Amino acid sequence: MEIAAYKPYGDHEFESLIERIHPPRVCIDNDACRDSTIVKVDSANKHGILLEMVQVLTDLDLLILRSYICSDGGWLMDVFHVTDQLGNKITDESLIHYIEQAICASRRGPREVQASVGRYVRPRHVSMEHTAMEMTATDRPGLFSEISAVLAELGCHVSGAVAWTHNNRAACIVYMEDELKHGTMLDPYRVAQIQAQLENVVEAHHYEGERQSVRLAAPAPSQTHTERRLHQLMAADRDYEQCCSCGYDSSEDVAQRQKKGCNSTEVKIENCKEKGYSIVTVRSIDRPKLLFDTICTLTDLQYVVFHASISSFESIAFQEYYVRHQNGWTLDSESERSRMTQNLKAATERRVSHGLRLDVTTQNRVGLLADVTRVFRENGLSISRAEIGVQGEQAVGTFYVKDTSGQAVNPETLEIVRREIGGTVLVANEFSGRPSSQPSTSSNTSPSISISSSSGKQDDKPGFSLGSMFWSQLEWLSSNFRPIKS
Repeated sequence: MEIAAYKPYGDHEFESLIERIHPPRVCIDNDACRDSTIVKVDSANKHGILLEMVQVLTDLDLLILRSYICSDGGWLMDVFHVTDQLGNKITDESLIHYIEQAICASRRGPREVQASVGRYVRPRHVSMEHTAMEMTATDRPGLFSEISAVLAELGCHVSGAVAWTHNNRAACIVYMEDELKHGTMLDPYRVAQIQAQLENVVEAHHYEGERQSVRLAAPAPSQTHTERRLHQLMAADRDYEQCCSCGYDSSEDVAQRQKKGCNSTEVKIENCKEKGYSIVTVRSIDRPKLLFDTICTLTDLQYVVFHASISSFESIAFQEYYVRHQNGWTLDSESERSRMTQNLKAATERRVSHGLRLDVTTQNRVGLLADVTRVFRENGLSISRAEIGVQGEQAVGTFYVKDTSGQAVNPETLEIVRREIGGTVLVANEFSGRPSSQPSTSSNTSPSISISSSSGKQDDKPGFSLGSMFWSQLEWLSSNFRPIKS
């Protein structure tokens, strides 16, 4: 299934005129609500603007606790209740100013807001000289390690990568540059060689007819958010096909339903004939970036959100959307409803973190990712999700790993991994999420590994995470690239 690129909603010149007459207004209020900062946005409306605003907030690692959206007609009035990762209000004046600038810039196309709040804000774009490799395939132990090893052998310096697994499918985007030229790989022969080698790795353990795809791409002016592109890749790979619904008893809590093996996401679709909307209700485990993932899916399915209410109670998130297709249709047929249901369930599950979380920070060098993933593979660990980036001279990675035999990762294996990579081990308490230090005998310049337990289901609302802080610098990588022609 190919994800069609959406077209602007309405007349572009008319939208530009409206925006010049009525520029967007952003109000950030710390007084009206006791437990959160309120971000209010009034602006002329266009298709995709809701996703752009949510993207601004989630890329700052802010938690959206509640949201109220109204964008009927040519104007929108949206309200977001947000906190930082520790549940505190947003009080940093430079960060507040940045949010105001970024949301306003999102209404004018490509954002060119200058970062002025230090570590809180990632750069708007990493160097546009990066080449991207996009891959989808059947998930199997060691796949990411084998890909990393091939790239290292071919002299490709990995500057960033994101990998997700879901429903036995894997997708990753790897950003790289030529080790010698430190830029985009423009030699058609070299590009063809790299792609052929990667295809051999992906196809090595596949059966005839199995879906897989490897694509090398060069930067292009049209840019898509990295994580949105991952959603598109997995949807095109039809990872949603195994997302089946199961009835749930509202008296059951999330833990009870998970023990029964039930899908933790419920989607209900109704039509409001009086107003001409379809009402889409999503009930799922609450977690960071949930709203971004849902809005991503609705936008890429070409649906326009006119009204919405998002809230959470304890660990459960409730999302209600009043939508129409961009062409004005409602969800009338059973096939349309089934497709919407499957895609929304998949979108809420792709960030599920199965396994143990390992945060790795070390000096950046060519072949580092291949070495780290080799250590995991040789010790019987499989990567279920990974995020790798570069901050200055440091390489930072967050890996969710599990034992390939299906058992929990034992302490002996973790100690071996620690010794082979080196550094200081921080073990986070499973319940509080607060790290406790276990120093090693290595020097302060050695790599460090922060090891924390995951519930194995969804992203927990984290405390302070060094890996998250550094990884946040990567997420503005653009991944909508044009194919390189060999």
